[in-house]
Amino acid sequence: MGYSRTRFGEKWADDARGVPYARNGCRTRDDVLARDGREVEWRDGSGCVVVAFRLTDPYTRRDIVWRRSDADRVQVDHVVPLAYEWRMGARWWPMAKRLRIANDPLNLLPVSREVNVAKGGAGPASWLPPSHRVRCAYVARFAQVALKYGLPVTATDKRVMLRQCR
Repeated sequence: MGYSRTRFGEKWADDARGVPYARNGCRTRDDVLARDGREVEWRDGSGCVVVAFRLTDPYTRRDIVWRRSDADRVQVDHVVPLAYEWRMGARWWPMAKRLRIANDPLNLLPVSREVNVAKGGAGPASWLPPSHRVRCAYVARFAQVALKYGLPVTATDKRVMLRQCR
């Protein structure tokens, strides 16, 4: 039973119980884009579908002007990647818990496509944000998600994480 995105439920589901924004009628992706974006524009007649915004990429600190016509330019990163979660024990969790962690805004940050692709399913020992200034905040958030969901981290990841916040 290997990792697959589908093992964490419908992508950007609105029906995860016990997480902020759940059951508000909007997809999780749009909720997170609206939360972190500036100058957010919505589809006409919709309070949910984000069509444009400005974003300071939390991992590079670069400003991005985004439009839905180039939707993949900004991706929503799972701070603790789903593949990492799977390797660390999420495979044995009930589907409802996997759905929660996949849609929990604490675990989600909109970032540039290039950075998200470079990160993939890596933990902190293999990948850290390009901007050194944000690495402590990144590993602190990684730890918060892991603690909230009772997810272990590898000893190597823990050592790397501790070094970021000196």
